Amino acid sequence: MARTRRPTMADVAAQAGVSVSTVSLAYSGAGPLTEETRAKVMAAAAELDYAGPSAQARALRSGRTGIVGVVVHERLVRSLRDPLQLRILDALVEDLGELGVGVLLLPSPAADDRDRSLVATAAMDAAVVLRVRDHDEPALEILRRRGIPAVAMEAPDGAVTAHVTIDDTAATAELVRRLRRLGHTRIATVTVPMTDDARTRLVDAEALPDPMWTAARHRLDAFTQTGVTPCAIVESEASNVEAGMQAGRLLLAHPSRPTAIVCHSDLLAGGVIVAAREAGLEVPRDLSVTGFDGLELPWLAPLQLTTQAQDGTAKGHAIAAAVRDVLSGGTPGEIRIELELREGTTIASPR
Repeated sequence: MARTRRPTMADVAAQAGVSVSTVSLAYSGAGPLTEETRAKVMAAAAELDYAGPSAQARALRSGRTGIVGVVVHERLVRSLRDPLQLRILDALVEDLGELGVGVLLLPSPAADDRDRSLVATAAMDAAVVLRVRDHDEPALEILRRRGIPAVAMEAPDGAVTAHVTIDDTAATAELVRRLRRLGHTRIATVTVPMTDDARTRLVDAEALPDPMWTAARHRLDAFTQTGVTPCAIVESEASNVEAGMQAGRLLLAHPSRPTAIVCHSDLLAGGVIVAAREAGLEVPRDLSVTGFDGLELPWLAPLQLTTQAQDGTAKGHAIAAAVRDVLSGGTPGEIRIELELREGTTIASPR
């Protein structure tokens, strides 16, 4: 059976009695067209069942793909289980959609295969890097080489011209100081992943893994800032409850016998509290626990986590605004999202 030819812009122009350029202007919304002419073009298109110019044709004419790449470092299944990441992505995708821009999720390039990664080859107008290494970030290096403007989340100073950040060092330091004021001297910490192949394990404070992710570095720097040496450090394989439970078991069996644990995320803190309950310990009577992010964890009831809350939706909106700015040739620089200390019921003076 012969395939029916799809109508073209030239067909619409002939039907409407106008030039092809007039049809193009009618669809782009640019140029001095009267409403009468625009209506005539659209009526002709409807008669011919013309769906509009193809995305490829628009891209060729404008030099734009209409796509923003979003680089996700961890497995997507983990990102989509993290309520904070979901709020960030939801606000980002919603705002970019209103700009007429689509989102392409990209895996982080492997160190030994940078030139063949999707970050190196995918067509996009700009990119968002959701998690950034403390140094030698391959995604930013590739994007810089390709001349693609990038917006990073919580990047180290000088790594990228546009980044959305939080002062997590100061916020974590505030939690550590509160624990010290309550009388805690044996304070342990559970970090977010520090390396690409992280596994939940005890690490030596004198030999921390390298390279480290910026969030892990900043939140560990808080201990240096406060003059407190953690009595034990556990690196988690992921920011989730399961890893928090494993970390909690390791710390509760540690010879330093920590009386307080500072966790780099609320999900990790929730896991530590579950591990404490398994061990017959009561929070905060036997163990104080703090989190980071400000997630709702109703399954911890009647406990309410003491944490530093960040607004994931505001973060996503800020990233989208920075993308809009760089697409217009701007240099938004640093955009800081404020954190809020949420007093809960998971810290108290040690017994």
